[in-house]
Amino acid sequence: MSLKQVEICVYGAEVICASCVNLPSSKETYEWLEAAIKRKYPDQPFLITYVDIFNPPDDEVKKAFAEKVIEEDLFYPVVVVEGEIVGEGNPKLRAIYEKMEQYGYQDVEQL
Repeated sequence: MSLKQVEICVYGAEVICASCVNLPSSKETYEWLEAAIKRKYPDQPFLITYVDIFNPPDDEVKKAFAEKVIEEDLFYPVVVVEGEIVGEGNPKLRAIYEKMEQYGYQDVEQL
């Protein structure tokens, strides 16, 4: 069985969200998520991207979502899996794992 490569985007900024004081930075959350997901689903393809909401890439979808994070005052980092928000501010691994498993990813310990 071939897995679809799931895209995970972490939207954030260098400045910590005012409501998220005492939490890791967006970039630290991105790095932590990448390591945790690689451990949980080794050899299973996924793409994880960090998007600075104040300096988004030229990709129109990512740029539009970055604007949404700012305009709607979402707590960042905002974690998006395949276009769906799965975490804000202090994202929970369980919610991200559940979404990944909906796409057929399997926990290495369950294989």
